[in-house]
Amino acid sequence: MSGSGLVRRKRTQRDYNMGFKLAVVEQVEKGELTYKQAQSRYGIQGRSTVLNWLRKHGKLDWSTTRHRTMSNLQETPEQKIKRLEKELEDERIRVMVMDGMITIMDEEYGAGLRKKYLSELREHYRRKGKSA
Repeated sequence: MSGSGLVRRKRTQRDYNMGFKLAVVEQVEKGELTYKQAQSRYGIQGRSTVLNWLRKHGKLDWSTTRHRTMSNLQETPEQKIKRLEKELEDERIRVMVMDGMITIMDEEYGAGLRKKYLSELREHYRRKGKSA
């Protein structure tokens, strides 16, 4: 038995007709696929091939940075959840690093930062809550 029987062949640039390019661009711009997913699904070898198609044939401005481009697109609920989960994980890591730094400062230098830091943080959030 030879597995699923699905064999992907490598493609060359001349294999991509305009209809194919426009279909891939449309899927990426609608948010159905990322450009990397499109590249993988359709066996497109070049790392920047799909990005070049997006710049040439797409309706969106793909010349800006990723962060700015993502804010211009309408996020699906799944994309928003993934983005927020990533931001939350990044924030958790940042808090762990800060906590570790404060512990080291308190233990090695007797700085008493934890008490001072936590009380200032509480006060900051109290003021922020009243102004909101």
